[in-house]
Amino acid sequence: MNFKDLATQVLMNKIDGANSSSDAKSALDSLVDGDKSFDLGEIVGKFQASGGDLARMATSWLGDGANDSISASQVQEAIGADKIAEFARKLGIGADDAGEKLSEVLPELIDKSSQGGNLLDSIGGKGGLLAGLATRFFKKSA
Repeated sequence: MNFKDLATQVLMNKIDGANSSSDAKSALDSLVDGDKSFDLGEIVGKFQASGGDLARMATSWLGDGANDSISASQVQEAIGADKIAEFARKLGIGADDAGEKLSEVLPELIDKSSQGGNLLDSIGGKGGLLAGLATRFFKKSA
């Protein structure tokens, strides 16, 4: 299963507005920049680029230990209010509800996707831009 399929499945289980997989996939695509398809590595990169607590939280999701929780406002800070609003619109839910649901879904999704180093491969392998950050979390050499 690829990351987008996993994200779609998790999203449909958590959000009542995600009535079809095509709606969920379209909503996920709205979280990334441009006309690109949903990219979990880009989402992690947004949290890392925000620095401070947001970067620390993302680090906890990539590691094998407990996942730090995140608030809806912190998700909005990292991803952007416009992206959250578009995500919500595509699912037919309110932006506040979308932020709350994403605060539940993203840590779980990133955690599941990073088990065994899979996320490392998806963000460019050992030489990728985010790989340098991810390798420290997985304790692999870059």
